[in-house]
Amino acid sequence: MASQFFMPSTSGGGDAIYVATVPLKAAAGPPQLIMSMAYSLNLRNLQHFMVLIKPSSPIRQEVIVFDFQPRNPESIEAAVSILSGNLIPGVVLQRSLKNVPRQRCWMVGFSKGKAMEMAIEFNRSWETDLRVGVHDCRHYTNELIQHLTGEIQIVERLPRS
Repeated sequence: MASQFFMPSTSGGGDAIYVATVPLKAAAGPPQLIMSMAYSLNLRNLQHFMVLIKPSSPIRQEVIVFDFQPRNPESIEAAVSILSGNLIPGVVLQRSLKNVPRQRCWMVGFSKGKAMEMAIEFNRSWETDLRVGVHDCRHYTNELIQHLTGEIQIVERLPRS
């Protein structure tokens, strides 16, 4: 089960909110070469951050994942932007999982209201031009978590592993 490292901001009532990470990956060819260059520059901890919502309904439901990423994450443009800091088109994605991941996933707490409605409202106002290090998945995760739970700067407080 995902680890819990915060005292929940609300006990019960709201939907459970998690943060999960996966290593950044690139397609074979030039994007992979550029990612290898980034790793060689000691940027080894390049992670992609996502927000997960587990509905509080007693009826078993899927976990909903929200994340912000380049519109075409496997393109050479996206890979180059990691090193250069150029602005590229981004997109907020929503998908579902059967369960909360067992690794690289941490419970943050509970939503202050109906998390799905709150997330959809938040996403309507999220600027989708992406700039790595300035306006990327870390910023999206921090701001969505704050909107849902009130917790601030969550990405910076995650356990390093």
